[in-house]
Amino acid sequence: MIRAAFPGSFDPPTYGHIDIIERASEIFDELLVVVAENRQKDYLFPVEERCAMVTEMCKNYKNNKNISVVVCDTLIVDFLKKQNVNIMVRGVRNVPDFTYEFELSMMNKALSPQIETIFMTTRPEFIVLRSSSVRELASFNADITGLVPPVVAEALYKKFR
Repeated sequence: MIRAAFPGSFDPPTYGHIDIIERASEIFDELLVVVAENRQKDYLFPVEERCAMVTEMCKNYKNNKNISVVVCDTLIVDFLKKQNVNIMVRGVRNVPDFTYEFELSMMNKALSPQIETIFMTTRPEFIVLRSSSVRELASFNADITGLVPPVVAEALYKKFR
């Protein structure tokens, strides 16, 4: 059985995240969607809300039985070792994303040589979709329904009211 993990902050989760989760869940026998709790970051949503949104988003996948949503508040490589997962999936939209993710993968490889990073490019319609942009648009009460699932749009609009 091949297990993989897709870590991220998911603050908030977007259709771009769903794209990667759905496609990765079709490739791997089990996919852990790892919601990061980074002590150095200020999040709009607490980790419990981010997990609940991701869990709700994954309910409609045909392969949703092989998807688990978990929280990580340690180094991702340490977490993956404990979970016995050797493949990390990272989504990339463009060259700057790839550069950042490549450097991160090299650091992770130095820390834990047995963990492999797989890069998945997003679908073209999600190339400019960023969680930070979605947060900003929602703060101005802009229409974000094409960028995030309804559960996420509702949570964002509620946050900024």
